[in-house]
Amino acid sequence: MAKKWSQRIRQWMTKKMDLPQDVIMDLPRITMIGQIHIYIENHRGLLAFTDKELRLLLKQGQILIKGKSFVIKTILPEEILLEGKIDQVIYITENPGGSK
Repeated sequence: MAKKWSQRIRQWMTKKMDLPQDVIMDLPRITMIGQIHIYIENHRGLLAFTDKELRLLLKQGQILIKGKSFVIKTILPEEILLEGKIDQVIYITENPGGSK
């Protein structure tokens, strides 16, 4: 209950103060340039990386990026720049076992 109330307050503040939602609501900011670069801000950590897949932890869930020839160009505590051929960007919001 407190979580929903807190989220409503944040949404109200975002509208009234004209602030970006990603700042107030702690959401990831994702910038893609075609299928070759993806820049993700406000993640919680790197979970897995191969030349075909990148998985990041978010405040709520995970993000999975699939493709080919991946190279991490920049990695900071809350930012990452990935280059390669990006085929899919998938949000994973379910916990293991399928419950939310």
